[in-house]
Amino acid sequence: MSLRIENQTCFFATEKGEQIRLCGDLTVITDSEKAMSAVEIEGRRIYITEAEADALTVAGATDGRKHLKADSGDSVI
Repeated sequence: MSLRIENQTCFFATEKGEQIRLCGDLTVITDSEKAMSAVEIEGRRIYITEAEADALTVAGATDGRKHLKADSGDSVI
């Protein structure tokens, strides 16, 4: 998946073609099971890197991420 941001407009390259959204219409979320950030477009989750998530929030997306805590004692987190 590839993400490009221009003038508060986000361009997502997906296997079904390019999705274009205004950054202000998006909310960056955390998928707890995968421990990854994502955005939902048309009921489908698009997973993004933390750098992409930060860039989206700077461009106007709502930051709905939550911090995850490790449950096991051997975690490096």
